[in-house]
Amino acid sequence: MAKRTLDDLVDIMAKLRGNPGCPWDKSQTHETLKPFLIEEAYEVIDAIDRNNKDDLVEELGDLLLQIVFHSRLAQERGDFDIGDVINGVCNKMVRRHPHIFGDITVDGTEEVLKNWEEIKREEKDMKTEAQSMMNLPKTLPALMKAFKVQEKAARVGFDWDDVKGAFDKVYEELEELKEVYNIGNSDKIREEMGDLIFACVNVARFLEVEPELAVNDAVKKFIRRFDFVETEAAKSDKNLQEMNLQEMDILWEQSKNQEKKL
Repeated sequence: MAKRTLDDLVDIMAKLRGNPGCPWDKSQTHETLKPFLIEEAYEVIDAIDRNNKDDLVEELGDLLLQIVFHSRLAQERGDFDIGDVINGVCNKMVRRHPHIFGDITVDGTEEVLKNWEEIKREEKDMKTEAQSMMNLPKTLPALMKAFKVQEKAARVGFDWDDVKGAFDKVYEELEELKEVYNIGNSDKIREEMGDLIFACVNVARFLEVEPELAVNDAVKKFIRRFDFVETEAAKSDKNLQEMNLQEMDILWEQSKNQEKKL
């Protein structure tokens, strides 16, 4: 059987949205599809993390389906279609890579990224870095937004000389958090907690670690170790409500030691 093409997927979506069509697909809007778009993007990342090529093919297809779906909705309203989406991104890629499609010379990745940002600012008529920061999507996860804001500030020299300055700022913000905690002002606690997390993101940036992915990995690790604690407790006919923290900590350390052996 010949491989299907993007045109086939576009035709399938048209039939799902047509008559008689699929009741579920016909009831969707840009708004109702937002959660699925986010979910599919994270499932792509999960497949990459698991290094599962078959799942990656499937999840990339699911993500592509969301793009085709939104394009079909727009086409029905007379706004744009999938051709406009493809044309727009092709033009943008050519425009933002003058070192490939033009006569600009670059020396490494850093200059490529600098040119990309400058071209992007010109396209969107942003005169300052602050405008560029404010133009970031409001729905962007907070850790990702903090990372990007710090990158933009660093591009104009508003940055520490090295990671030591970023580490020192973490310690400073931690002390300030402790101070407001002792006072008991909930608004200030929230503010200082935000400052501490923002400072930690700065450290991640210096260490070339994506904070969003790092925290997600930490959550998965916590769940994995917590599952070990529950499982081992059950082997002794205990549930966690019957155990004290010291007993659970012993099992927690066992889970850590077991992971080190793998």
